[in-house]
Amino acid sequence: MAEGAQSRTIIRALLADHGVHPDKQLGQNFLADPNIVRKIVSVADIEGRNVVEVGAGTGSLTAELAARAGRVVAYEVDPSLLPILAETVGDSVNVEVRNTDVTTIALCDELDGEPWTMVANLPYNVGTGIVLDALRHTGAVDRFVVMVQSEVADRMLSSPGNRTYGLPSVVVGLHAKGHRSFTVPPQVFEPPPSVESAVVVLDRVAAPRRAERAIEIAAVGFGQRRKMLRRSLSSLFEDPIGLMEAAGVDPTSRPEQLLPSDYVALAEAERAVDEG
Repeated sequence: MAEGAQSRTIIRALLADHGVHPDKQLGQNFLADPNIVRKIVSVADIEGRNVVEVGAGTGSLTAELAARAGRVVAYEVDPSLLPILAETVGDSVNVEVRNTDVTTIALCDELDGEPWTMVANLPYNVGTGIVLDALRHTGAVDRFVVMVQSEVADRMLSSPGNRTYGLPSVVVGLHAKGHRSFTVPPQVFEPPPSVESAVVVLDRVAAPRRAERAIEIAAVGFGQRRKMLRRSLSSLFEDPIGLMEAAGVDPTSRPEQLLPSDYVALAEAERAVDEG
């Protein structure tokens, strides 16, 4: 059994021994730097906690999590990696590997008890959706320490007025307090991706009562980003200008100018009209 964080040599040997080749379509870039694996686990501060990992890969991060966490549920969609995981973490009694595509399940129904911390080197092609969906619908996960593409980190943590501000920023802003912990260069992965990565930390906060409706409104606005909101929201509201004025939002605003709380104000104004 390979124990703990794995070097590039170990990862290549594991893949070769099992006849596995990284699948670009699955966003497989295995973290091959033990120091960064340990840094992620240290940032996560998971001593004795329940941990969910998405994209277990060859088990490098999984093994380090198992050494600290009370319990680890590790999801891996690629069945060809299961024999490797059996070799690297199969003896860890506190690890459960699930060969499941997280994008096809309700994660909230999968995690019993709470709280949970999500710690993961997320697959690039689905990482954003996994985090945003868990923030919106899986309250049992109260902390996220996840590696994503650097530009995805920017979009999650952006403020109004910035080019990178969009729907992910609104979702994160309504459900969490977040920061970028550190940047990770491409050369520490096997195979190396073409972009930098970043470890993002999100700590859940209590969302406003109308958060989900606020996100729906924001989605419509950002779906027509070039338009003023009074025009793009005409598909949602009978009187968008009146509603925006009631919410204290300038009708000439564009979607990237509004705070997450402004979208909540629009949702509350809509509720007031419906109940009035």
